[in-house]
Amino acid sequence: MVNIGYHTAKLQGRFNRSLYKAALSQIVSIPIKQTRQVPISVYALSCERDLPEQVASIRSFIRHVGIPDTFTIVSDGSYTESSCNLLRRVHPCVQVILLQNFLRTDLPQCVLDYAQLHPMGRKLSALMSIPVNGATIYTDSDILFFPGGIDLIDLSKSDNKYSLYLPDCSMSLDDRIIYDDSEKLNPVNGGFIFFRHEFDWTFAIERLANLQEAPTYFTEQTIVHLTMHHNHGEPLCTNKYVLNVEDQFIYPDKSASKNIALRHYVSDVRHKLWFNVGI
Repeated sequence: MVNIGYHTAKLQGRFNRSLYKAALSQIVSIPIKQTRQVPISVYALSCERDLPEQVASIRSFIRHVGIPDTFTIVSDGSYTESSCNLLRRVHPCVQVILLQNFLRTDLPQCVLDYAQLHPMGRKLSALMSIPVNGATIYTDSDILFFPGGIDLIDLSKSDNKYSLYLPDCSMSLDDRIIYDDSEKLNPVNGGFIFFRHEFDWTFAIERLANLQEAPTYFTEQTIVHLTMHHNHGEPLCTNKYVLNVEDQFIYPDKSASKNIALRHYVSDVRHKLWFNVGI
């Protein structure tokens, strides 16, 4: 039996995205009604394919959280010059930098090799290169922020010294670098990280260096997972910081509301992102 709600949602999301993409040049020229400054630096790694999502994500952060010190888009190299200029037009706080110009010069060779091999290796190299001076956020481009995102301001002013992570809704880990089943507990999603200090990555990177086969898609997330727990990271509240696919096969977005801070629209529910994009 055909699931009408699911297929209608997919079509609606595709249609809404196509309209948004076609109007991007006009959308980025519309001022965002926000004056609140927030003491946070934000970073995102993205590509030309995800330009509409990236614009929507930036605008939702500024609208609902505030104007960060900087919102830095790290381009994987695929953004055209016109797309880079379009991103900068979203708001004066936005800057765009090429990944090759962003990377630390002392990254381990195994990380550089992974970056040459796989897009998620490039993401790992970007995460390891983020400078952390005060409250710092990494966010994927497929994350939308909602009115409850004002909670991030309180988190940025907290005296808590531990970084925060978005709990994953599944066990998306590379078992080859998990040495004990206990290390699988409390899975971390690498799409949103609230840094309060620079990480010691050594523990997990040693496992990457010892990996005999090629790293794959979930190797990056597993390294983030191991590193976050090694650095005593704490989970964000899943009622406010949402990552689930429970509404994948129905029409409505059951999580979107003014009370949540954000939702990570992972691939299974990516189409629902376009139900909630304001201009």
